[in-house]
Amino acid sequence: MRSEEMTKGLKRAQHRALLYSMGYTARELDGPIVGVVNTYNQIVPGHVHLNGLADAVVRGVSLAGGTPVVFPAIAICDGLAMGHEGMRYVLPSRELIADSIEVMAMAQPFDALVLITNCDKITPAAMMAALRLNIPSLILSGGPMLAGQWKDQETDLTTVWEGVGQVAAGTITQEELSDLEERCCPGCGSCAGMFTANSMNCLAEALGLALPGNGTIPAVSGARLRLAKQAGWQVMDLWKRGIRPRDIATREAFLNAIAVDMALGCSTNTILHVPAIGNEAGISIDLDLFQQISDRTPHLCNMSPAGPHHLDDLDRAGGVHGVMKRLLDTGLVEPDVATVTGQTLGENLEAAGIHDPEIIRPLDRPVHEQGGITILTGNLAPDGAVVKRVAVSPRMLRRRGGARVFDREEEAVDAILDGRIEAGDVVVIRYEGPKGGPGMREMLSATSAIVGVGLGEEVALITDGRFSGVTRGAAIGHISPEAAAGGLLALVEDGDDVSIDIPDRTLCLEVGHDEIRRRRAAWTPPEPRVRHGYLHRYTQMVTSASTGAILNPSGGSQSGGGTGCAARTGSPGPE
Repeated sequence: MRSEEMTKGLKRAQHRALLYSMGYTARELDGPIVGVVNTYNQIVPGHVHLNGLADAVVRGVSLAGGTPVVFPAIAICDGLAMGHEGMRYVLPSRELIADSIEVMAMAQPFDALVLITNCDKITPAAMMAALRLNIPSLILSGGPMLAGQWKDQETDLTTVWEGVGQVAAGTITQEELSDLEERCCPGCGSCAGMFTANSMNCLAEALGLALPGNGTIPAVSGARLRLAKQAGWQVMDLWKRGIRPRDIATREAFLNAIAVDMALGCSTNTILHVPAIGNEAGISIDLDLFQQISDRTPHLCNMSPAGPHHLDDLDRAGGVHGVMKRLLDTGLVEPDVATVTGQTLGENLEAAGIHDPEIIRPLDRPVHEQGGITILTGNLAPDGAVVKRVAVSPRMLRRRGGARVFDREEEAVDAILDGRIEAGDVVVIRYEGPKGGPGMREMLSATSAIVGVGLGEEVALITDGRFSGVTRGAAIGHISPEAAAGGLLALVEDGDDVSIDIPDRTLCLEVGHDEIRRRRAAWTPPEPRVRHGYLHRYTQMVTSASTGAILNPSGGSQSGGGTGCAARTGSPGPE
């Protein structure tokens, strides 16, 4: 046991004394000590109820003969950080959370961990920490929020974001929006659609690091408390059997998780988090792999924001394991991988059921023939860009339009709400990448404004920033190399033709080589927006979005390779 380094032997008398001062007994110190990471706080709706789950985990660990020790980690609400300077800190918080869990679990050597998490960056950070530490561990999410009800329809946070644009367009009143604000989020939990938090909680389950039901059992359900107790005693079984996170999160398990990602139509943020999680396990996951799996995996679940269904619907229909059972039928997932249940995935799936074929579609009647996410390349994105294809209107899959260029999200939102963006425009928001932002803000305010003012099927948006899982429409993000690193996005000017072809997976600036060369000669990198504190340090180390925006102490690299449209437009990117 690792905890023996802290509790056993003559030289650890002072350690035991400190533990006794808190009420621990000799009997408790004689057994395995299980760290319970509790990311509870009173500002994040997905985390405000986690103390109850922590208590249930503690009971489960105790019932199985372990000694539970609770400690905290921070959590940020993406929705509350959205649209202002606070959003710069959200993606960088992923690294802080993973580091803080590592620090706690190494300074006080625990024998096992249960990591209670829920929202967008916290769940991937917990998985990163578990794989980095590689002691018996189990991920437990707080569960999704129930869908709201407004005007006799199910609703969620998407509706209220888009309502801002609807008020500006005069299609709903301020009073109606105020009523919607109080109804769209009826209680605690991660927001009800297949947004980033729920995407990552489902993928933790698909990866095998969380118990069946982790991604879909509602936050307010008694079943969620039972799952928490089960997590407590199950981590003790993992400890007894010596099963560690890297025994579970193999390359085959990651391939399974990406297939589930495509079948569910998950958030584009998974493209950032899955490679970062894989990196902690020593497994390289690149954008080409996502595209290969998307090409062969049908989209089976029509989830909000692209469709009508919410996480509680998916749970009733059979949950993540129901989706995996569908994929298993045609060999799209590997069953012989380990999971935290102590059984293989195939053994787990024997108990899985599919109870609603409209929510978990059969393979011969998918929502779309291919997976939810598409990777684009071209001279604007030689290292890749990402779009949630299943959330794009068919009429927007191919689009050529004039660029409307903004260097900050706020400037673009003002232009959209003021009526200065017209049908056919391509809104370009740059200097919002991992380095340039810094922190790679989500552009939800901009995309929601486009949809809200009625331009969702007329206007595309491209950015080196990223999008919330709430986003729908022709929203293309993660453009790499980013503008601040000299990517071609930095050289786009108002009126330039931008060509988007999602079926052919290209994103191109239709400007000739000589003109690009002239602009590049005149371009200078922008001054850093942040010169002190954590974000300044983050800027010095963060890598490209195409590699998961992980930290590299030698500094992030931005390449700029070949493209699908360089031949007709000249320069492919940085020279």
